[in-house]
Amino acid sequence: MVLCRSAKRPLQMMMKGSCSSAVESSFETFLRRFSSQGPASGEQMSLIKQLRERTSAPIKDVKASLVECNWDIEAAQKDLRKRGIVLASKKSGRTATEGLLALAQSEGKAAIIELNCETDFVSRNEIFQYLAVSLAKQALLVKNGSQQPSGVLSVGPESLEELKLNLEHPKISGETTVHNAITEVAAMMGENVKLRRGFVMSSPGVLSTYLHTSPQPGLGRIAGLLSLEPEVGSSHLDALQRVGSELAMHVVAAKPLFLTKELVSSEALESEREILKSQAESTGKSQMAIEKMVEGRLRKYYEEVVLMEQKFIVNDSLNVKTLLSNLSKEVGSPVKIGNFFRMEVGEGIQR
Repeated sequence: MVLCRSAKRPLQMMMKGSCSSAVESSFETFLRRFSSQGPASGEQMSLIKQLRERTSAPIKDVKASLVECNWDIEAAQKDLRKRGIVLASKKSGRTATEGLLALAQSEGKAAIIELNCETDFVSRNEIFQYLAVSLAKQALLVKNGSQQPSGVLSVGPESLEELKLNLEHPKISGETTVHNAITEVAAMMGENVKLRRGFVMSSPGVLSTYLHTSPQPGLGRIAGLLSLEPEVGSSHLDALQRVGSELAMHVVAAKPLFLTKELVSSEALESEREILKSQAESTGKSQMAIEKMVEGRLRKYYEEVVLMEQKFIVNDSLNVKTLLSNLSKEVGSPVKIGNFFRMEVGEGIQR
């Protein structure tokens, strides 16, 4: 019995020492974890909110950068920018079919660009919209070169990307290039952002524009541009501007492809003629009847695709040709349409 009792004492002392060491170790681990968590949760939320407001980056990326930089907001902002540029380059190959058209205009000249993104959500973002308007203003400064006084000049991304851009938005400001500005906004949005195309139209007459589905002035998803040119200078500017604006809206709604019948391409005409002939032959009628049917349906085709032959959408009792004739009488001088142009976000992109 004596031997057994004496044997228990060292065992109890060993267990007591072991438990004490374990408790101390756990407490030290807890202290280390607590000290590495950074500021208190209230302050953490404040820093996340501040950095989110500064950069518009996704919240998970904001928090990750703050943790990585030990909750130093300035260092985290730089880290976010580096991360964003890398991610933007990785996402540049993704299809971007959403976005906006942006329009800038000066006397006798209008520029329109298409800025694409991946989702409608990003197209509603104020930074994305600010960039689009800034790019349109930059496109307006591109020189026409040998372009005719009235016409449409294509201004592709390669014409704009290295140009200087002076931005004055609270979240994206300073002098940069067009290319770098697009990359920075792509980093902020977390999507592929792409300048797809741009056009400049100039006219010696009255240049009218219309934007459809417009979230704010100068932005929209569909655009119509049209120039009216009186043969001699006219003092009836109000009438020219009124009809010009209505015709720009007509271009958006009616989707004309050609200005006059004479300008319909031979390829388009031949293709349509073949389709109509095939349809007419299926009726089993005589060759003479088939030819009459084809010619009658070609007139209908002209009314669908030729601007001068289309029914005017504001008043379908007359066509555009008659509208211009009436306008010419009103202003006391023959008026012609110098040019027109229609553009829509995402058209031609394979989804």
